[in-house]
Amino acid sequence: IGNGNIKMSGLIDSYYSYNFNHPASGYNTLRNFESKAQQFSLNMAEFSLYQDAAPIGFRVDLGFGRAWDIFHATDPGGRDIQRFIPQAYITAKKGSLQFDFGKFYTSVGAELTENNYTWHYGRGYLYTNGPYYHMGMRMTKTLNDQWTVGFQLVNGWNNVEDNNSGKTLGFVGNVTSKKISWNNNYYTGPENASTNKGWRNLYDTTVVLTPADKFNAYINFDYGQNKNPDGKTSSSWKGIAGAAKFQVNDKFALTPRLEWFSDTDGFATGTVQDLKEFTMTAELKAAQGILARLEYRHDWSDKQFFQSGVNGLKDSQDTITRSEEHTSELQS
Repeated sequence: IGNGNIKMSGLIDSYYSYNFNHPASGYNTLRNFESKAQQFSLNMAEFSLYQDAAPIGFRVDLGFGRAWDIFHATDPGGRDIQRFIPQAYITAKKGSLQFDFGKFYTSVGAELTENNYTWHYGRGYLYTNGPYYHMGMRMTKTLNDQWTVGFQLVNGWNNVEDNNSGKTLGFVGNVTSKKISWNNNYYTGPENASTNKGWRNLYDTTVVLTPADKFNAYINFDYGQNKNPDGKTSSSWKGIAGAAKFQVNDKFALTPRLEWFSDTDGFATGTVQDLKEFTMTAELKAAQGILARLEYRHDWSDKQFFQSGVNGLKDSQDTITRSEEHTSELQS
């Protein structure tokens, strides 16, 4: 199949997170990939096999660890099998047109799934409350050096097995120049369980700036709305995040992030609230394939929302997280 060059990669991602609220549950509130507090944790282990399309290729990711439990927590088909296979799809390519079929990560957002590919260890609210993956098909067409468009037909959000008979449509449009790129995603389709009435809509846009070799930045905005089956009421949410990466030298970088998220009707978090978070990440490439991070994060809300002690709630949460990601890659 294709050029016969099958590539293999591996990832081990672990961390220790200290929560100053000392939640008795042992969990950080509103965190997905650094969810456990006051203990050492294996976030994820991943083994990947993939082959570039020439003209046919594939990708299979096998995953283990708590991150994949959280990743698949709402899948109607359950987590028993899905949590071990984060991605699995075949690829066909002809010229500038690429077609994928299977299970794949969403194109929404500025942050990626594996921690070694993204700027911060802990994900922001936009990632946490957006789709993680889709099951279906997608097509991508490169029009020229600057424009790329795409179309997706999928079961919906985070569901290998659909919760109704309707399908979700995804539209992608990206424009890239030497020092700036603008990425746009729009998903629309019925997402309410056991009915095709009431559609969920999400618009996601990210502007990425690369003005210098040692400085990058992005701004990410999301607006979502879920209409109820009665056709009269709906819930909405929106948020904006900005981050900048300062590459001090070849091994060390500092990356701040600031974010605001409004859960207008309590659809995303279960509480009507405005959330903010500030994160500062120090990153060290300790050796080939080893990425170490020390991260401080402050979350705060206009409601008493964050776990504190045994039964308490506070309007803020502070954590310090120490993480390491080990990666390797081979080619047959």
